[in-house]
Amino acid sequence: MEVLKSELDFYIKLALLEDSLYGDLTSEILEINANGEFLLLAKEDFILCGISIFERVFKFLDENIKFETYYKDGDLVKSGEIISRISGNVKSILRGERVALNFLQKLSGIATNTYNFVKLVEGTKVKILDTRKTTPLYRKLEKYAVKIGGGYNHRFSLFDGVLIKDNHIKVLGGIENAIKIAIKNKPFGKKIEVEISNIDELKIVLNYPIDIVMFDNFGIDMIKEAVKLIDKKLEIEVSGGVNINNVRDIALLGVDYISIGALTHSSRWVDVSLEFNQLF
Repeated sequence: MEVLKSELDFYIKLALLEDSLYGDLTSEILEINANGEFLLLAKEDFILCGISIFERVFKFLDENIKFETYYKDGDLVKSGEIISRISGNVKSILRGERVALNFLQKLSGIATNTYNFVKLVEGTKVKILDTRKTTPLYRKLEKYAVKIGGGYNHRFSLFDGVLIKDNHIKVLGGIENAIKIAIKNKPFGKKIEVEISNIDELKIVLNYPIDIVMFDNFGIDMIKEAVKLIDKKLEIEVSGGVNINNVRDIALLGVDYISIGALTHSSRWVDVSLEFNQLF
């Protein structure tokens, strides 16, 4: 999921305005006016994501700030390691500190969470997917972090594919009617995916030429039964109720995709800090 420079600058500008619209009062009343070096330090092991965004925040404030960075997005950083050295005007660095860390900590948290799920399904054919449960306006950034962690992106927007869910089915009076209308009106090249909540709905779905079926909050036994009925006729996605403790058990049942909203909506921010090192 590519984030254009113009888009990134838009996010950064709004974040800086939110945090320091009228400047940094503390630095101003303390009359801080010096050049110095700060260290970006890892306080735990994690997958790095957003280091270029971190740097861009400071460059947005002061083009003269310099970086000596030792890791790139996707690298595993160990606790205690120096990720980057930042040098330049102290006042500018202090002004951008919190915003830069917010981007880095949040995106690295998503990448790390995704990485943990991906590692658990190694050796299976399953792809770990994100969802549209993202922070408003930050979807590209968060889906980028999922990819850095080794996951895959589901739909970016409602236009990216036909996904018939429970409310569509209720509005149209049943799953069969919804599928018939979707097949009739499907744009060329778009896949049809149908969310089902029980085995009876699956039996209906199997009568139609759709592409993917999504099991919504199925237990292990129900997934086993459904996989057997499908017999490789459709691709299978599992969603709902997936966690670190059961993801491998699900992956071993022969499904193709596991989508996890928690990759983006519940990832814990990683622990990093920006610490003053020296004046020069």
